[in-house]
Amino acid sequence: MDIRLAHPNEASRLSEIARQAKRHWGYPEAWMRAWEAELTLTAVFIEQFPVFVIEIDGGIAGFCALSDAAGEWEIEHFWILPAFMGRGAGARLFRHAAAALASRGIKRFKIVSDPHAEGFYQKMGARRVGAVTSSIPGRALPVLMYEMGVGELMG
Repeated sequence: MDIRLAHPNEASRLSEIARQAKRHWGYPEAWMRAWEAELTLTAVFIEQFPVFVIEIDGGIAGFCALSDAAGEWEIEHFWILPAFMGRGAGARLFRHAAAALASRGIKRFKIVSDPHAEGFYQKMGARRVGAVTSSIPGRALPVLMYEMGVGELMG
């Protein structure tokens, strides 16, 4: 497993990975269509923010994107292809992202999680701090916080 920064010309491939990972949870197609923009990365985003790709056997297995657009650092995207879920790729990518932020002096970061991924983030050491309304009416998303020096003991 190798981790590297994404290239802007990989935006469409990364967007497809996000869609495949989201679809894995069995969401209705109407919801998938509603999330199209949310699941799309652009070359401009990749140029502006750290986006890390994890490769397995020379192919992209997943990626995560870090952003401080809202005034605090957060994982804005974190997607692993279904074939690689549960095989350690997500944990390795998460630790890499946390280390990258720690190297910038960042002590904590936020995660707005898909409900199906909340357990993964908690296993990595993040703690639930609230919820936000989803773009799908009547649906809430867990909000978690990861604090350096606390979470890595659990991950």
